[in-house]
Amino acid sequence: MTEETNETIKEFKSANNKSLTFLESELRKIRTGKATPDMLDGVLVDYYGSMTNLSKIANIGTLDGRTLTVQPWEKSILGACAKAIINANLGLAPQDNGEMLIITIPMLTEERRKELAKIARAEGEQAKVSVRNNRKDAMDYIKELKNDGLSEDDAKTAEAEIQDVTNNFVKKIDSIIDAKEADIMKI
Repeated sequence: MTEETNETIKEFKSANNKSLTFLESELRKIRTGKATPDMLDGVLVDYYGSMTNLSKIANIGTLDGRTLTVQPWEKSILGACAKAIINANLGLAPQDNGEMLIITIPMLTEERRKELAKIARAEGEQAKVSVRNNRKDAMDYIKELKNDGLSEDDAKTAEAEIQDVTNNFVKKIDSIIDAKEADIMKI
């Protein structure tokens, strides 16, 4: 293969790795019944007039497998933090003890577990679509190179390599989703 086709495949792999990283970050936001600080990643607090990520203004930790703690660096924003958590629609109810917020994670019902597994599968499908779009872009670029004088054999080899990489990333996505579903369904 030529240097250009190798570079194309390298960029293709890099784009797919970004898709995997995004998928994993989205899956961390899906509750599994265990308390993890990642559950509060998307929570934005009105902090002196600007919307700030909760993790930037407070320590978030776990007491045990079912309890989160949020300890803001300034006690005056405890109420704003509690309001932001409630408004984030995570199904969590923080308790304010004057020092920190204590959040007990409720047990998931079977119906909710199935719903969360369905959401995880949908995230996986989005990642697969992203990988397929990356494949299409790489294949189109190989066709352009072919029109610009790339040999037929080099083009076929590059296309086969791109398809192999695609298949490997789809398998990785499937295994990540299967692991997340098993985690969600575990009581």
